Amino acid sequence: MPLDPQIEKILYWAQRANAPTFQSIGAQAARAFYERTALTLEIAAREMHQVQDHALALAGRTITTRQYTPRPHGPAEPMPALLYFHGGGFTIGSIDTHDRICRMLAADADCLVFSVDYRLAPEHPFPAAVDDAFDSLHWLLAQADALGVDRRRIAVGGDSAGGTLAAACAIHARDRAIPLALQLLIYPGTSGGQGTDSHRRLARGYLLDADLIRWFLGNYVPGTVDPNDWRLAPLNAPSLARVAPAWIALAEYDPLVDEGLDYAERLRTAGVPVDCTVYAGMIHAFFQHAGFVVAARKAHADASAALGAAFAAAAGAGPAPGE
Repeated sequence: MPLDPQIEKILYWAQRANAPTFQSIGAQAARAFYERTALTLEIAAREMHQVQDHALALAGRTITTRQYTPRPHGPAEPMPALLYFHGGGFTIGSIDTHDRICRMLAADADCLVFSVDYRLAPEHPFPAAVDDAFDSLHWLLAQADALGVDRRRIAVGGDSAGGTLAAACAIHARDRAIPLALQLLIYPGTSGGQGTDSHRRLARGYLLDADLIRWFLGNYVPGTVDPNDWRLAPLNAPSLARVAPAWIALAEYDPLVDEGLDYAERLRTAGVPVDCTVYAGMIHAFFQHAGFVVAARKAHADASAALGAAFAAAAGAGPAPGE
């Protein structure tokens, strides 16, 4: 399919802006720039009953998780929950840059959302982000009763690098007998390199280019780290059997599309239920452009529907962990 006309406009505006590359200005300036611009094409912020931050005191560090509560509820009515990891190449992004996506998912899937402000590279290289992801999942389970979370109905999700963390969390949960209702993966990175045809074919001209991907990976993955470690390349996990069902959103004009398709196929081969859609005419990060790109709003509706269906299915799946 051709590029969506509204996506073409975004690419034209980006070219005309002639902004410096993230690589040229460095991680701290790139974060500040992204914070200023990330919401430009976003949907309007949905109203929440409550938004509150939790300080997670973990081994040797404290991170923040932001809780979105779409409606009043009490201990007698525990709600399903999504643990969400933002994108940004493990280097940029925050709970603020992904605030509106989390509000939308909470409202439309009628669930609590916990958005994790994991540590960023290069100050905190691999495995810092994935350690924060795993530990935040264990925190959510441990605090479920106090937070009003139904342990039977917990999902993990994220976009881009956050999708990588969510996929790794699903494998980690499988290995520790933690049942998850769904892994919601939005154009996730699943390999530790750039060897697919889509990486070569879409290396320039679609915002997420080959040099930027190389910079992100260079920040996060020191030279001493095995790039095939499944925690940063879930496609290389020895087995994907019995991991949580997956909903995967990919973009047709995204360098990561082939590795996303490969991951979906590996999951299916392992017997995991998978719903994978390649959204025609879209580019990487289109999920954050739905305030301008009308076609991207279908992905929002699809994601919320997938969460709702997964939570409904999990409600009758038996006792929650620890019960």
